[in-house]
Amino acid sequence: MSEAISWTDNLQQMPLGDIEPAHPEIFQRHGWQDVFARLRAEAPVHYCADSEVGPYWSVSCFQDIKYVDTHPEIFSSEGSIVLADPEEDFPLPMFIAMDPPKHDVQRKTVSPVVAPMNLKKLEGTIRERVCRILDGLPVGERFNWVDKVSIELTGMMLATLFDFPQEDRRKLTRWSDVATADENSGIVESEEQRRAELLECLTYFNELWQQRIGRTDGSDLISMLANGESTKDMSPEEYLGNLVLLIVGGNDTTRNSISGGVLALNTYPEEYDKLRANPGLIPQMVPEIIRWQTPLAYMRRTALMDTELRGQTIRKGDKVAMWYVSGNRDESVFEDGDRLIIDRPNARQHLSFGYGIHRCMGNRLGEMQLRVLWEEIMKRFRHVEVVGEPERVRSPFVKGYADLPVVVHPN
Repeated sequence: MSEAISWTDNLQQMPLGDIEPAHPEIFQRHGWQDVFARLRAEAPVHYCADSEVGPYWSVSCFQDIKYVDTHPEIFSSEGSIVLADPEEDFPLPMFIAMDPPKHDVQRKTVSPVVAPMNLKKLEGTIRERVCRILDGLPVGERFNWVDKVSIELTGMMLATLFDFPQEDRRKLTRWSDVATADENSGIVESEEQRRAELLECLTYFNELWQQRIGRTDGSDLISMLANGESTKDMSPEEYLGNLVLLIVGGNDTTRNSISGGVLALNTYPEEYDKLRANPGLIPQMVPEIIRWQTPLAYMRRTALMDTELRGQTIRKGDKVAMWYVSGNRDESVFEDGDRLIIDRPNARQHLSFGYGIHRCMGNRLGEMQLRVLWEEIMKRFRHVEVVGEPERVRSPFVKGYADLPVVVHPN
């Protein structure tokens, strides 16, 4: 695509074939709603023949996304979960980008970290940290919510899951940003810089790996990987790939839902009033925030065979994007889907965690962090007021925020 995405200004007159839904500026400029509303209405299975990431199909309706996500024998995760194809000299294999049976055994190795008993133990830790963060905020002064709250809480939690030094937790945030960035993101200036920083990540985690070998009583992710039967002999590339998966999955998603929830309640102040009147709605509000935000906009699959979807022939080897951000706005499932409705009865049907065998294993942990955070916010603040335009991330994959200027007002 050419000039700065001026086509969004005359979207309705544009030929369908010229629409490029994965253009990063659509998300940075917050223009994606109109794009996907048109695709759902006119081309729910849409082909983009020319883009920076090559040709790809977009699946934008709820039921079709579920179909693709639950048929791994047709739509493979192998190789990549993003539309950009991995470079052969720097592959990052990870279990989310694998098909069964290898996916299943590697996922099973690390899933105990978010088992119900472990989550129960973590809740007290989360609440103590939330209280410390909120009590340290500059009341009545403008600050960046993303930096002081969203990043702080998720960085602490991720460091705990890895048993990673808390004093270095901002490294995890940085590696998460770098892992999903390209040279046009403003995060890294070149692919060489991105690789160099990810190799620093691998070096740091290799030291932790060596320390944890034989530590069979370890309940952290590195101990599980270092001693798991299916993961202890991983190549460095596969180790780094799984680290990137766990870092991004444990950081970007919750962090951007924390920021998105504040923005959503300010966008729909009547819902904020509803929450003030009844804080007991918080457990119901949490999945609605995650639906409304959809922190990862899509996941990619690759067709293993020629197949047909909605009358469109998808050829073997074609790339397919399941646009969770669009499925979560599908009017046939979510009435008035662009709005935040904190007591929406079917909010839990959202697609933000994926569906099928690749459903996010940390979904309950993410929900717990949001629930505890909002419980403690409501005890302290009458209003977390957004006082300026958010700065959104320039990415079609991570739907997030770099800056959300706020002022907090006490009860």
